[in-house]
Amino acid sequence: MSIETQESDFCILIVDDDMDDQYMIKQAFSNINLNEKVQTVNDGVELLDYLNKRGKYKDVAVLSPKVILLDLNMPKKDGRECLKEIKSNPRLNKIPIIIYSTSSNPDDISYAYEHGASSYITKPYSYQELVKIMDIFKQYWFNIVKTSRTNL
Repeated sequence: MSIETQESDFCILIVDDDMDDQYMIKQAFSNINLNEKVQTVNDGVELLDYLNKRGKYKDVAVLSPKVILLDLNMPKKDGRECLKEIKSNPRLNKIPIIIYSTSSNPDDISYAYEHGASSYITKPYSYQELVKIMDIFKQYWFNIVKTSRTNL
C-alpha cells in the first residue's frame, strides 16, 4: 500500500477470547458512531497469524490495524506475550496497542507500559461506562492523535 492509503483500508483490531466482550465493544462503537471497520480475533495465536498473514489469514486480504485493543488473559498465547512479540518486530512495532483487560494489577499495568503499550484500560463493570470509555477512545485515537501507518 502506498502512503495515500485510504482510512477505510485500516481497522480497529479487537483481540479478546470473550465473545460477549467483543460484541459489547462493537455495540459501544456503534452507539458512538465510530464507523471504522472492526476486526476480531479470539486469542494471541490468531492475532499473530492475522498480523503475519499465516494460518487462515495466509491467502486472505487483511486490513491493517490502526489500533489494537488487546486483552491480557487469553488461552493459547496471552496478551503479554503478544505485546512483547509485536513490539519487538520492526514491521509491526508502530501499531498502537491499547491493553483492555479485567486486570487492575499494578504488575500487569507496569508490564504493559514497559513493553510498549500505548494505553491501559481496565474493563468497566457496566455497559454505560463502556460506551463512555469507547467515546473517549474514539476522540483520542481518531480525532486527536496522528498515528503512523503500518501496512500488512
